[in-house]
Amino acid sequence: MYPYFRIWHQMWKFRRAPKLGLFDTHVSTHRIWPVDLDPWRELNNGRTLTLFDLGRIPMSVRMGFDRVALAKGWGITVAGNSTRYRKRVTLFQVLTQKSRVLGWDQRFIYLEQTFWRGGECTAAMLLRSAFTSKAGLVNPAEVAQALGYDPQSPALPDWVQGWIASDAQRPWPPSA
Repeated sequence: MYPYFRIWHQMWKFRRAPKLGLFDTHVSTHRIWPVDLDPWRELNNGRTLTLFDLGRIPMSVRMGFDRVALAKGWGITVAGNSTRYRKRVTLFQVLTQKSRVLGWDQRFIYLEQTFWRGGECTAAMLLRSAFTSKAGLVNPAEVAQALGYDPQSPALPDWVQGWIASDAQRPWPPSA
């Protein structure tokens, strides 16, 4: 089940936080509860993605994405991700999450989200997100402009461009 109480808690916690610029980092903390664990008593890989929602959604609100989406009748969706899991995370541990926008191309906005325990990164995700309208995908340059930013994205890091190129080689739809 989706952790609605936890997302509500994060939204409440950051309700008066200063607005974020488009490339500022949103920092949040998250405790690992029994419902987050898999049968091996460590953070479930699927739950990790859900916990990343708990950082990304308040970050988006602090940046004004929600306000612009509502005014324009747009939706926001996840269009793909790649996640690395590097350190075991167990019950009651507290993780610090860092979420930030890296840039965009003609279709997607690219974000990086990481979990930290102490000085060690436990997981990192590269995510592409899209704004949608009744007509289809909204060009991220239009989204940036609606937020009051330059529609030209900064250059995406090489590793992001490599991921985009690699993912473009993957057949779609996949063979049955």
